[in-house]
Amino acid sequence: MARIEVKSEITGTVWQIKKQVGEVVEEGDALIIIESMKMEIPVITEDPGTVKEILVKEKDPVAEGQVVAVLEG
Repeated sequence: MARIEVKSEITGTVWQIKKQVGEVVEEGDALIIIESMKMEIPVITEDPGTVKEILVKEKDPVAEGQVVAVLEG
């Protein structure tokens, strides 16, 4: 099983967490929604797998390139 790190592509604030630990996700699924400059930007997984960790919570600030979730694929 591979460890897959999912990173934020923008700097902003976690607005909503769409998936929970233990959920199976497919390529293209939105894991987290980040609010930046009044826009809602999804953090999308590029690989299928199972959510092992969500490293942020709602209202947390995030930086571009920050790992926000870990999948096992």
